[in-house]
Amino acid sequence: MPDLIPSSSVLPFYADSYTTLYCGDALAILPMFASASIQLILVDPPYMGVKADTWDNQWPTREAYLAWLRQLAKEWQRILAPNGSLYCFASPQMAAHVEVMLGEMFTVLNTLVWRKHDGTGAGTGGHSKTCKEELRSFFPQTERIIFCEQCNAESMALGERSYAAECERLHGFVFEPIRAYLEGERKRAGIAKAAINEACGFAPIAGAMASRHYFSPSQWCLPTSEHYRAMQALFNAVGRQPPPPFADYHPAGSVFTRFHQVDTSVEFLRVDYESLRVDYESLRRPFTVSARVPYTDVWDFATVQAGPGKHPCEKPLPLLRHIIEASSRPGETVLDCCAGSGSTLEAARQCGRKSIGIERDLAYITLAASRLRQQWLF
Repeated sequence: MPDLIPSSSVLPFYADSYTTLYCGDALAILPMFASASIQLILVDPPYMGVKADTWDNQWPTREAYLAWLRQLAKEWQRILAPNGSLYCFASPQMAAHVEVMLGEMFTVLNTLVWRKHDGTGAGTGGHSKTCKEELRSFFPQTERIIFCEQCNAESMALGERSYAAECERLHGFVFEPIRAYLEGERKRAGIAKAAINEACGFAPIAGAMASRHYFSPSQWCLPTSEHYRAMQALFNAVGRQPPPPFADYHPAGSVFTRFHQVDTSVEFLRVDYESLRVDYESLRRPFTVSARVPYTDVWDFATVQAGPGKHPCEKPLPLLRHIIEASSRPGETVLDCCAGSGSTLEAARQCGRKSIGIERDLAYITLAASRLRQQWLF
């Protein structure tokens, strides 16, 4: 069971080693969770007036709906970790208002467009049944997802463990002297940067050259052992006289002779820097996409086909898995405080994440518990 149980006497409606599901009003249950305890909030709240169901028509005005959603957002802001992410679904009609409201408390990164289809890519089918001549605006074929992070999230990550100060120290006392030494030796030996690129096996394209990686003041890259040896051979081959003395290195010998000591130092510095970088990455908001998955702000996913027990607003598992895998790490906790029939919780389990769900409708939460229990068995 997740270790994020509310501190009150509220008991889970369903719980296993991955998932905890609560039955009740989210505004009553969310205050019981610890601050900064959730890594990903993925929520699909009522859209207001889109469905005929009572739960989507509770508010007399748009202002009343946004006031309710703002109360939820204040709790999301409190319980979301400094490096956490928020994804909030919204209808096309309300998305602009929801984005502005969330922007008061979070940094809005994207308004994603989910372009829905029936599995063939030919649309949802609803547009084919609509009388085009009676339309007074274009047929709504999309939904919106507002993607946010905590305000100043990157600055908070940089500030942790004095990362920025440590980077400055490494650059000033490690990278810059070695870069200056390499550049000095290059000029003394009269070696063109193109020759260095060729020796290191870099293609002659901008941004991928050894001369940019190792010889530019703006770079934070130390030579690899392979590239160091290639440069050493090149410099020794064209060197005409011993290099001048340099602190901490042997002054005797041909060009790069003193780099036998540097080579060892560089490897230690590389480990130090890489450890710092990994430490920083663990503090940053996770975000992992590739060309194999949707990485633009327009997504194409098939809708969930009709069937027994289907929630009228149920989101497809592939879409939910995409969000979870892109914006959380294995073992972290995903929250859905409008859990419906439990699709987000099921997707989180499939991705190896813990999850917490809150749902007030007894019929849907019973369905969600049955769904999760059955999935757990298999």
